[in-house]
Amino acid sequence: MASGNAIRGSRVGAGPMGEAERGESAPRLRISFWCSNGHETQPSFASDAQVPDTWDCPRCGFPAGQDRDSPPDPPRTEPYKTHLAYVRERRSDADGEAILAEALAKLRGEI
Repeated sequence: MASGNAIRGSRVGAGPMGEAERGESAPRLRISFWCSNGHETQPSFASDAQVPDTWDCPRCGFPAGQDRDSPPDPPRTEPYKTHLAYVRERRSDADGEAILAEALAKLRGEI
């Protein structure tokens, strides 16, 4: 048997539900976007709003475009580089040998 509570499922202070209280909603458009994994997303936009070229896929996070046959490429993620990796990009082995020889000479008191 159901309880006699008439306001079940609503919050205190809630007014009447329906469009009459809130006003008319704006006309909407549903636009399809596809990511490189083949996921389809259909966000809705106001009919007079500017539709973006890309949209983030809620399933994988990749960018999605409106063209199903050629979706945008996923972003390139570069692996984390250590400080030594950046130094090796800037300096050759010969430069490293020269710097090491200079530092050792300084420690030995030759300079």
